[in-house]
Amino acid sequence: MRIAIFTHPPFMNSQSMPRFARMLEEAYTARGHTVSLHSAVPVMRRWITHPKLAKWAGYVDQYLLFPRAFRKTLRTLPPDTLFVFCDQALGPWCPLVNDRPHVVHAHDLLALRSALGDIPENPTSATGKAYQRYIRQGFQQARRFIAISRRTQDDLIRFAGIPRERISVVYNDLNHRFAPMPDGEARAVLTRANLPADKGSMLLHVGGGQWYKNRVGIVSLYAAYARRCAQAGAVPLPLLMVGPPPSGAPLQAALASVPAGAQVIFRQGLDQPTLVAAYTQAAAFLFPSLAEGFGWPIVEAQACGTLTLTTDEAPMSEVGGPSAFYVPRLPYGAPVGPWAETAAETLIGMLALSGAEREHRVQQAQTWASQFNTGAAIEGYLAVYADVLKQAGCAPA
Repeated sequence: MRIAIFTHPPFMNSQSMPRFARMLEEAYTARGHTVSLHSAVPVMRRWITHPKLAKWAGYVDQYLLFPRAFRKTLRTLPPDTLFVFCDQALGPWCPLVNDRPHVVHAHDLLALRSALGDIPENPTSATGKAYQRYIRQGFQQARRFIAISRRTQDDLIRFAGIPRERISVVYNDLNHRFAPMPDGEARAVLTRANLPADKGSMLLHVGGGQWYKNRVGIVSLYAAYARRCAQAGAVPLPLLMVGPPPSGAPLQAALASVPAGAQVIFRQGLDQPTLVAAYTQAAAFLFPSLAEGFGWPIVEAQACGTLTLTTDEAPMSEVGGPSAFYVPRLPYGAPVGPWAETAAETLIGMLALSGAEREHRVQQAQTWASQFNTGAAIEGYLAVYADVLKQAGCAPA
């Protein structure tokens, strides 16, 4: 196949999507396909450095200058070229190739849902709402989509009016190989990192500081768990939160509620071996997000044999499968205390499992997670691409 991939420009400070585009390029090239990457280059953005003005200069480069330049490039590309948008947020570029074979990868619609008032935890400004309308008007013109989950598929249908038959669901693959690390090796890695190293010696959370990660809820859950341990005369496990340092008054207030004798450790920038070691040695993984695009850490933890607590809503429940433990989503505007107490009960039940029960859950989790550890996503993408080319009358090479 001849595949032309559209991706976000580096000056927009997106890391995940350019990385995704490079992953696609490398995988397709390795399979013998001809691949090219296309994105806006900084023209106005190069000369304007004021933070607010620079953002608008970037929009000029993306939505005025790039389309004009790409139309010239488009005339040089063969008719059987397949155009791939690595993210639906590139929707304003979709009209450039709406008469050529194309596919849009849809990751999550959280920004669009927020702009439409569907997620009150994340209010959107008037300009943000206009921007999301502009993006949606663009990708609504696309003819074929690949969604990373059935939740994303449902959101495309509900919030963008995309017919179900135009959307294929292909689950993400893990970016790295995740599997349990031998105990001795895991101990050594975590000891070097000055982290709890024994098997079952900590609770774990992995995630950024975004609003939907529910870090206030996680710390409140941990505080409720620690209080119950104190009442029972037990020592609570420490909580390792892999992510940015704590910020904001609500999170600081939650940390202040953690009783004496309990400990919340914040660490950022763990390398891959240390992260795998932390997953392997954790007694439980806590991931009660308010929303997600996919929920990578759920699969990473389960692949490493870690019992996982997450939210009973898609896509978390979709990705977590039958082996995860589920708690309700923290309701918008509700006090966090009652929710945290309920979630703490679930956590304590997880930690109280017998050896046989735990082993059954661990094996079930690893079996479930193995479907995301196979490299099947790339083959799934290529199958959709081939179908698009076939429908367009272009036999894929």
